[in-house]
Amino acid sequence: MSVLLTSFFCIPALAQKNIKMTFGKSGVITYDAKQKTIAVTQHGVNVFSGAKATVVVNGKTIAASSYPDAVFAKVTINDDLGKGLKYTLTYKENSKPTVVQSFLTYNNKDYFITQIEILGNGQKVATNYIAPLDLGKIAFDKIENLQTVFVPYDNDAFISYNSKKLDTIAQNTSGEVGIIFNNASRKGFIVGSLEHTVWKSAVKTINENKQASFSAWAGYSEKENTRDSIAHGIVKGDKVASPKFFVGYYSDWRNGMEEYAKTNRIVEKPYVFAWDKPTPVGWNSWGVLMEKINFENTTKVADFFADSVPEFRVGNTAYIDLDSFWDNMVKGGFTGDFSKLKEFADYCKKKGLEPGAYWAPFTDWGWKDGPNRKAEGSDYTFGEMWTKTGNTYFDFDGARAIDPTHPGTLKRVDYVINKLKECGFKMIKIDFLGHAAAESTSFYDKEVTTGMQAYKVGMEHLVNALDGKMLIYAAISPNMATSRYVHVRRIACDAWKTIEQTQYTLNSVNYGWWQTYSYDYIDADHVVFADVTEGENRARLISSVITGTLITGDDYSKDGIWSKRAKEWLQNKEILKIVENGVAFRPVEGNTGKLTTEVFEQKIGNNWYIAVLNYGNMPKNYALPLERLGVKKGNYKLQDVFTAQNIDVKNNSINLSIGSKDARLFKIVNR
Repeated sequence: MSVLLTSFFCIPALAQKNIKMTFGKSGVITYDAKQKTIAVTQHGVNVFSGAKATVVVNGKTIAASSYPDAVFAKVTINDDLGKGLKYTLTYKENSKPTVVQSFLTYNNKDYFITQIEILGNGQKVATNYIAPLDLGKIAFDKIENLQTVFVPYDNDAFISYNSKKLDTIAQNTSGEVGIIFNNASRKGFIVGSLEHTVWKSAVKTINENKQASFSAWAGYSEKENTRDSIAHGIVKGDKVASPKFFVGYYSDWRNGMEEYAKTNRIVEKPYVFAWDKPTPVGWNSWGVLMEKINFENTTKVADFFADSVPEFRVGNTAYIDLDSFWDNMVKGGFTGDFSKLKEFADYCKKKGLEPGAYWAPFTDWGWKDGPNRKAEGSDYTFGEMWTKTGNTYFDFDGARAIDPTHPGTLKRVDYVINKLKECGFKMIKIDFLGHAAAESTSFYDKEVTTGMQAYKVGMEHLVNALDGKMLIYAAISPNMATSRYVHVRRIACDAWKTIEQTQYTLNSVNYGWWQTYSYDYIDADHVVFADVTEGENRARLISSVITGTLITGDDYSKDGIWSKRAKEWLQNKEILKIVENGVAFRPVEGNTGKLTTEVFEQKIGNNWYIAVLNYGNMPKNYALPLERLGVKKGNYKLQDVFTAQNIDVKNNSINLSIGSKDARLFKIVNR
């Protein structure tokens, strides 16, 4: 962010005298000079208190409380977030590094940003732990009223979000962002990292003797979440800074999460080229055809989309995306003859469609065949490129990671991407990107010491190689760090057709819908209609529509119930209008554990849309007060988006029945 600073003043913080720093309309950060802790109030509510700053430098834990009085300063700022004030607390002592904690506040924002810098004073700083807010005590509500959410670091291994009652657990650690809220009132507190090119960050929520507290820190590594088997890398320099952390309390936690996502995109701007085309829709081969793709069946799929569903377009565009095994069309493997693949791409274009491909650029799937295999694009071997974790290597999902900073890896990226560009592909689905963000004991580039630094090197190189020629879609990948590099990101792990897979995917929309504002689009994976009930088909389609894009996945080279459904549903103008908007629906409830709210809502222009999903094995009746949905009281009827049938809304409540394993999508219209 560009920043304009004007110095105001600088004074020692007097012992036992509190300092107040204001933000937004009513926010106050209070620094307790005696305890050297932070408390925050907003809207007259005590949000938290007692949060301290803690760092680990050169192996030693140092708390702000171990320093003499801090020096307090204030300057005006004018940056991409707006006009405001930057407050700093500087801790100095002989033989210790200098620690500077900053608070960036804005006149019109209901949040503030905090960051810690460590200065070596002539000595090198080495750290893998910086906590700007440690052990802050939550004060805005009773612990028995509060939920906290486990937010995964990525979307791999069929991981789920998990909303937990805080009084029933000892602690919960989330990747990058922490959420604590009252589901009934929706009042909630959010703290999360805004920068992801150096550090992996986390927020821990703690229940100790029914006192809720939280800690936010940079330097997170946990096998069950980040997939790392070793500690977070050491960050070194004359000066080392934590990422900036967003901190805010909101009357509706959903508003807070959306503001957090939007702020991420401003503070850490996209590196990928700007997407100025419509919402992507189309087809991906991993839905049904999988490893069986060939020129014949995929061109028949293209025929189906060109001839049988010509209205299934947004902005006259649909993508026909080949997933893994497109090399079935390449004689001699990646170094062979790509002419048949180019013929496929040309065929799609002649049909008015955009061809897409797939690749996992930072993985070696053939690692069991030994280290001496030559990598495409150079004379390096795969063994030279493997990501080292001590005496072993980073293996996950059956694939071995290759070092994103190694010249062999980067030359391989150039080689494969150039081949796909020469074929004329207009979209690429990239996968298993978490392998590029793994911590390593030794990267090829010795200036790179953390997984996120390596991820930046690899992903920026990939974006440069693509040179603005393709829509970039990320499948398995880190949730927050990937937004700099891609246009579309799949919100969860793989999903196909069943109601269980629909519910699994929507769990990530329930608690991760806000990422719709970090990316151009988020996606619910390929929608498959084959071999399940009509209700499950409808629910699966709705799950995609309310996430933001619409990618299908059946074998449309053959006729079946899936082609009937596609002709009827994929050309529905009201559905396509929602997809064109491209923004994920909001969850109505946030207390579902690893499961999923049954109701999502979205306002598009002046129209409200409501999705209601019954994941169960029995029909279910619903009574949904308009107030809970955020809809003003009035005279309305529900219009079924699939059938155009109407249901009257009586007494400002939506009352309806939905069959087992089924769903409905409604537009609320005035009577």
